[in-house]
Amino acid sequence: MNKLLALTGGTKGIGRAVIERFAQVGFDIVTCARKENDLADMKHDLETKYSVKVHTYVADMSVKAQVVAFGGFVNSIQQPVDVLVNNAGFFIPGSLLDEEDGALERMIESNVYSAYHLSRCVVPTMKTIRKGHVFNICSIASIKAYPNGGSYAISKFALLGFSKVLREELKEFNIRVTAVLPGATRTASWDGVDLPEDRFMRAEDVAETVFSAYSISERSVVEEIIIRPQLGDI
Repeated sequence: MNKLLALTGGTKGIGRAVIERFAQVGFDIVTCARKENDLADMKHDLETKYSVKVHTYVADMSVKAQVVAFGGFVNSIQQPVDVLVNNAGFFIPGSLLDEEDGALERMIESNVYSAYHLSRCVVPTMKTIRKGHVFNICSIASIKAYPNGGSYAISKFALLGFSKVLREELKEFNIRVTAVLPGATRTASWDGVDLPEDRFMRAEDVAETVFSAYSISERSVVEEIIIRPQLGDI
């Protein structure tokens, strides 16, 4: 039986790059996104290229009921989850006093609550078998407030805190927890920004870092990964 990677928000950006990296070494995949067509295209592409099984589920990870439903779908596969990546999230630019009403609630729901509720669905089985690795895709915004970051930074600070608590609770069960804090990465979130490509990190570089942290001996854990563009933050 192949190992299994479960990842939220898997059709684009860092999520897609992480899926590709693990599929390259024979991991089966279970992932979700909001658009069924994107999931279908990705499933066909990955299964054709890597001969792995890809399970897909349409879900909006800002909605608790859909997060829990996706967790049930993951568990229904009846294949142990070796790696869980809480990746789903989004960014609304703005300052705290001027950003659109509801921005904080929406980003907390998507960027923090999704990881919380999905972990509560999936991680108990990891505890039972005493094996697994949880990655939470945080951000440089988890440790550094910056102009126009607004409530996004609040949500990412919270996700880093969630990672620290989860790490403390799961270490005795042989489950590793890693918070990943990427700087500016060239994804659709940066479309329209007038900066050269080489000013951004590649999503594939973040994925390779995640895979490397997973690949070390189970006797060790990389608790936090900070990865920035060579020229620094944007």
